[in-house]
Amino acid sequence: MEKMISMCGLICSECPAFLATQADDDAKRKEVAEMWSREFQADIKPANINCDGCLSDSGRVFHHATVCEIRKCGLEMGVKNCAYCQDYGCEKLVNFFNMVPAAREELDSIRSSLSL
Repeated sequence: MEKMISMCGLICSECPAFLATQADDDAKRKEVAEMWSREFQADIKPANINCDGCLSDSGRVFHHATVCEIRKCGLEMGVKNCAYCQDYGCEKLVNFFNMVPAAREELDSIRSSLSL
């Protein structure tokens, strides 16, 4: 499978919710829901673990993607992901990168390969 990168630089194609959805694996959905409920101190149900990737237009995205400001901005800007944005490195991204440095590495790598 080709690597699928979200707006913010997370790798959707490696995300446990994406993998459980693509495999249509209810046991994996339950495992992910329990793991994320603990990790994020939230009540996440296995039924909420249905995602075709943040950039999907299928309508099946994890709930957070529906309220994610980075995703919303990228969709409004019409970019493939934030690496392609003229405002790359904006405040929204910097705050996110502080929590998830690997996302910055992913987007920096993409951006360095672009001829801007």
